[in-house]
Amino acid sequence: MADNNTTATIATAGGNGIVNSDNEDKKAGDAARNGGDNTSFSSALGGSDDAILPRGQIDPVYEEKARILNRAIQEIGIGRYQYLLFIVVGFGWASDNLWPIATSLILPPIALEFAVSRPAYLTLAQNIGLLAGAIFWGFGCDVFGRKWAFNLTLGITAVFGMVAASSPSFAAIGVFASLWSFGVGGNLPVDSAIFLEFLPGSHQWLLTVLSVDWAVAQVIATLIAWPLLGGMTCQEGAPAGSCTRQGNMGWRWFMITLGGLTLLMFALRFLAFKIYESPKFLMGQGRDEEAVRVVHEVARRNGRECGLTVEDLRRVEPEGYVARTDAKVAVRRKLENVKLERVRVLFSTKKLAWSTGLIMVVWAFIGLGYPLYNAFLPYIQATRGVDFGDGSTYLTYRNSLIIATVGIPGALLGGYLVELPRFGRKGTLSLSTVLTGVFLYCSTTALDSQSLLGWNCAFNFTSNVMYAVLYSFTPELFPTPQRGTGNALTATCNRIFGIMAPIVAMFADLRTAAPVYTSGALFIAAGVLVLLLPFESRGKAAL
Repeated sequence: MADNNTTATIATAGGNGIVNSDNEDKKAGDAARNGGDNTSFSSALGGSDDAILPRGQIDPVYEEKARILNRAIQEIGIGRYQYLLFIVVGFGWASDNLWPIATSLILPPIALEFAVSRPAYLTLAQNIGLLAGAIFWGFGCDVFGRKWAFNLTLGITAVFGMVAASSPSFAAIGVFASLWSFGVGGNLPVDSAIFLEFLPGSHQWLLTVLSVDWAVAQVIATLIAWPLLGGMTCQEGAPAGSCTRQGNMGWRWFMITLGGLTLLMFALRFLAFKIYESPKFLMGQGRDEEAVRVVHEVARRNGRECGLTVEDLRRVEPEGYVARTDAKVAVRRKLENVKLERVRVLFSTKKLAWSTGLIMVVWAFIGLGYPLYNAFLPYIQATRGVDFGDGSTYLTYRNSLIIATVGIPGALLGGYLVELPRFGRKGTLSLSTVLTGVFLYCSTTALDSQSLLGWNCAFNFTSNVMYAVLYSFTPELFPTPQRGTGNALTATCNRIFGIMAPIVAMFADLRTAAPVYTSGALFIAAGVLVLLLPFESRGKAAL
């Protein structure tokens, strides 16, 4: 589809009509290029190099319309709407870390209360829910739009998170962990897409800075956990059978608190902020008038003027091109969207296929490496602390808070590094990922709790830089009609391998260095693979 000699099927690739012959495809490309030259928008980012994906990688009509919308959004610039969107999108980033961290924090007291021999089953249940959420919301937002998914994910998470506090058994908390994780799994694929599609190309670095919410969420979770889990739960090393529900209520109050916090974030998103559907998504669905209307509404909210018209978009369409948006066609398009065409587009040229495949592998390696260590970090700290002679529950959660706090400057540093010339997204992501693996290896040399804490702080600092770049760089590599699908593919790889982490943990003694060595090797391998990615998005607008 993306090559000039192939057939363009615009409707299934996100356009608003169908071009079915090689000759018409050529006309579409010529008309698009001519139309682009005649528009009233001068490219603020520099001619044919203003986009991350070079010309010829995706459908030519959609490509030129996307460039026109990029110029319009660049003309509007950053303003009130994007700043408010930054805040509410940050709730999704926070939730994405808040709840997996919560699972790792409640793991020790739950294992003691229910006397489970394999507590990693709770992490397995969580990762199954994350996988289902990534698939459903990621692919779904390219079909039914970003708006509904954007609002529902937090609501689902909040409700099942609070209900989980009443769990009478280990099996019950596992089921609820899957259900709240179903909501969590959709946050990043949807939120990153909708935020990126409202950002001018000159400010796409803000997507990296958003990860500060991811780091802050970890601090909030551990700050709440310190008094509740550190002072109102059973102590590590307590005699078997001595941990009762009455003496272990801290983790239940912890779940209610986090659920209430997430419910507040949902209410602010749903009631206090009006989110508009992505203009590029609307344009890709053949709804050019609505796309232009949204751009003008964003301009109005920012106190700016915008000269974009529907005719600017229609000018790039080839002769005989008909946009059909009646109800019958809309229903048919929805059904067509469910097919694998959206996935095929991401592999339609050698460069796109290499880029998509490689970023999926990077997400897969990190998906196994990160939870294999981090999901069990409080448990590792507690058990190794006992070996060091200072494994109190209070100390475990105090150290977790220190480690979490160190991650905040890491996320901010990532936002600075990605804009450095000759370094950019790829350099920052590669270096931070390799260093994350190196610091994991260093942690195996710890002979006391203080040195273990120091290495874990270094690990969390570099891993926050890594995730800040990974979460922003990935959606930039996909065109808007397939962005949710591309995010879903990478998130699915991440979650599938994440499911393997607790399985590995069940058969590898967490008291030994074996899981740490495995995790470190995966990070280093992922960091090397990043250097092989064909696209660098620094200074370029996403299509």
